[in-house]
Amino acid sequence: MSSRRMAAIRALVASRLALTPAFAPRPGLRPLPFGGPAPSPRAALHASAPRPVARVAVVLSGCGVYDGTELHEASSILVHLSRAGAEVQIFAPDIPQMHVIDHTKGQPSEGETRNVLTESARIARGKITDLAKLSAANHDAAVFPGGFGAAKNLLSRRARDAPGARGRGIDHVNKAEEARDGAPGREAWPLKFDGSEFAFQRDGTGVSPLTGRETIPDAPAVLLWSTFAVDGGDCKVNKDVERVLKEFHQAGKPIGLCCIAPVLAAKVLRSVEVTVGHEQEEGGKWPHAGTAQVIKALGAKHCVTGVTEAHVDQRNKVVTTPAFMCDAAFHHVHDGLGAMVRKVLELASK
Repeated sequence: MSSRRMAAIRALVASRLALTPAFAPRPGLRPLPFGGPAPSPRAALHASAPRPVARVAVVLSGCGVYDGTELHEASSILVHLSRAGAEVQIFAPDIPQMHVIDHTKGQPSEGETRNVLTESARIARGKITDLAKLSAANHDAAVFPGGFGAAKNLLSRRARDAPGARGRGIDHVNKAEEARDGAPGREAWPLKFDGSEFAFQRDGTGVSPLTGRETIPDAPAVLLWSTFAVDGGDCKVNKDVERVLKEFHQAGKPIGLCCIAPVLAAKVLRSVEVTVGHEQEEGGKWPHAGTAQVIKALGAKHCVTGVTEAHVDQRNKVVTTPAFMCDAAFHHVHDGLGAMVRKVLELASK
């Protein structure tokens, strides 16, 4: 058989094999001199461990919306950070919770105590560190999810003056029976501070100083206002929370806060711009709208923002979003938290 004919046969066989799936070239692979596949430069790049876009500290305040971190907010934030390729470390203060709430009833569980760090470890799947060990030098950004715990556990708890002390339109009553029964025509919202029970009641005009409504809602705004009403500008933030906020701020590193947590920045950083959503209840869509007035009273600027949006204070590198301050569907809250995380990571990369 002539060499020309042999060459023609080899070419025909090669073309048939190329059309067979088992022998077809695989994407991203090129042949070695001995016939074995070798990864292309692009495939090798994808096989290497990617460098995290940022090292982010997430600060929790317990586990459960009524006495700790809002779980959906924390989970959503962690998902967005993970998807963006951030390296996350979770922290919480090693302190007792202010109290424990039975989430089936929305009422305090008498005689039960829990630890903020221990409870936060539930969300962190056990991988959690004492907030006292958090240093801005080791991270590019910090994020604070919301939940009542941000107001109850991250704000220092001090004696709220003697029983009967009067704040700005809110009576503090240190008697359980008065907290339960209230006076005729009045409504009470009992809560425990360091073992003493208080009732937050309407003022003498019968109108809430927070919202203008006939009742004071079971809301974080009420709790925060109660500390601010008695202590004014002297209301305290947990010392490690205050330290962390100041460290990141002074280092020019971004801080993200959602839900009620922006109040922490308003207190510590003062002239900061933050949002907790809208400033009017709008038929119950924004049930905690009164919190905006607390923020203004603390010397910060409140910016009206929708639930799917995030407000960026470029000068202070503080990013905030309303989250569950709005009575919204979970996916809308998720989208707003995603906007906050994106902006935080953008600031961290600059």
